[in-house]
Amino acid sequence: MNGGAALDARGARRLAGQILKQLLGQAPRRVTPLAGGLSNFVFEAPHKEGPLVVRISADPMRIKEFLKEQWAMARAREQGVPVPEVLEIGTAPVGAPFMVSRKVPGAEATHHPDRFRVLQEMGRLARLIHGVRTSGFGNTFDWSENQLSRKETWRDYLTREYQGEDRLELLKRLDMLPASSLKALRATLREVSAWELEPALNHGDLRLKNVVVGPDGAVAALLDWEFCTSHAAPYWDLSIALHDLSVDAKEAFLEGYGMSAREVLEAAPVLRLFNLLNYSAAVERAEREKDRATLERLRARLHGALDLYAF
Repeated sequence: MNGGAALDARGARRLAGQILKQLLGQAPRRVTPLAGGLSNFVFEAPHKEGPLVVRISADPMRIKEFLKEQWAMARAREQGVPVPEVLEIGTAPVGAPFMVSRKVPGAEATHHPDRFRVLQEMGRLARLIHGVRTSGFGNTFDWSENQLSRKETWRDYLTREYQGEDRLELLKRLDMLPASSLKALRATLREVSAWELEPALNHGDLRLKNVVVGPDGAVAALLDWEFCTSHAAPYWDLSIALHDLSVDAKEAFLEGYGMSAREVLEAAPVLRLFNLLNYSAAVERAEREKDRATLERLRARLHGALDLYAF
């Protein structure tokens, strides 16, 4: 972009000011950097109707992801899910996609003193999100007019986009799982691949860091919809949401979702399937970088060394 020049933090901050000046007719008094996501620069700027948040990406293709987020947030809002209000999406003159939204007042939920209450509310909101019916599976669904990249069936998605068998083979090749676990995962993957189900909207990263809690202690907004997808609900979202929670915290989330203990037991094999197969990205990266220490740490984890509840 811009003759091949990369966009750094300083350039992105200057660009955020230029974008707001173009949209508002005058430059903001200040532009303050905020903690960004994996692929965006994020800034806050004052506005007479409340602070604005500007997200900018150095990747021109991110415009598609911003449009996907806008579609998903609009549908989720219709279901009663609190989300930020998107005011503008566009591409800056240098080819950098941007999104401008209103900042939701409150605090990040990661260290909230009443985290279990927040987790219960997150579970309830997850169920509302899963009430949004979609068409197609994966990252290309209703928000996009593209047809060739759309996976119309669940099996097609698992095979071509998610590449479940390839993920399983990687874990097997590097001895990341016990033989009994590999056998169980392969059987579950085979069973899940045969499902005929209707897709639904999934947030893709329902974790405390993506939740804003208002002064009243209630969830004010679910943020960061960049990983939203059309998927099997509730399995995809729950496998990610529950991954790094304590056992008690997991139970609080599932209580909010409305899952009984029996339903949790029935869903557990599929939650394990996606949780373990999702580790393949980290495993592949460690192998590529010849990071033996990380591979050993992941191997110990996936072999169940930290599981204190089952034999």
